[in-house]
Amino acid sequence: MLEPASGRVWIWLSVMLALSLSIMPLPFQFEPFRPDWLAMVLIYWALALPHRANVGTAWVAGLLLDVLLGSTLGVRAMAMAISTYLAAFQFQKIRNFSLWQQALIIGLLSLVGKVTIFWAEHLFGRASLNLAYFWSTLSTMLIWPWVFLVLRKVRRRFNIK
Repeated sequence: MLEPASGRVWIWLSVMLALSLSIMPLPFQFEPFRPDWLAMVLIYWALALPHRANVGTAWVAGLLLDVLLGSTLGVRAMAMAISTYLAAFQFQKIRNFSLWQQALIIGLLSLVGKVTIFWAEHLFGRASLNLAYFWSTLSTMLIWPWVFLVLRKVRRRFNIK
């Protein structure tokens, strides 16, 4: 069994699971609705344990996602770092909100990430905007409460501090 001493192992296992869900094949019709798994996991850990998961963690995880997706290197890393920074900057306030209020904030942070990715890709001339691009923000908002509850249960079960 994995040693829960530092908790970093469990944090990185959840990040790896989020990366796997981010590249998992979906039917073409459902692809625009793919939740932003990595952003949700990173934001959860930045809210729950800001001293363990921070902007640096988000940057590395975003670079891994860039490599896995074959996108312009650093684009998703920048988006993840910005979203995680915004969440970590106000983590004490966000933690006190209800789950559905948090879901709205997570949706806004996901939208910030999407706009950042579009802006950066647009600078390289590789982006075209259609409204389907933003549907994943809605699914991210709707799935946040369950992601939050599962990760909180993992954090408590394995005493991650």
